[in-house]
Amino acid sequence: MKVALAEWKGRISPVFDVSRHILVSVIQDGVIVERREVYFEGEDPLQKAIKLASMEIDHLICGAISRSLAGLLSAYGIRTIAFVAGDVEGVIKAFLSGLLPDPAMTMPGCCGKNKCCREGQDCGPKKKIDAKK
Repeated sequence: MKVALAEWKGRISPVFDVSRHILVSVIQDGVIVERREVYFEGEDPLQKAIKLASMEIDHLICGAISRSLAGLLSAYGIRTIAFVAGDVEGVIKAFLSGLLPDPAMTMPGCCGKNKCCREGQDCGPKKKIDAKK
């Protein structure tokens, strides 16, 4: 499994649409076996989606994301766990433990009750993800 985290100064980037940096972790049996930094050349949503798809990313963990970009990622088979806040190490640890989405790591201003899902935007998976698969 490959997981990308939108990163800015050691924390989850507040808005993925303008983010230029991700950390990609390859996870096997619930353990990170490879980690690398990847940079986007620009902010074009289609190019971001294509790049993530070409890297075979399974999950993107990010802060806010526009509906259009979330839709593009979904069309490429990339599952988005959005409206996440916190330091990258804590977030990846929570993901590996199956604790995302976690109300303690929800962006300020997000109700954490999937209100944005009712408005057509995916806040994240409806059930926990098993990182050991």
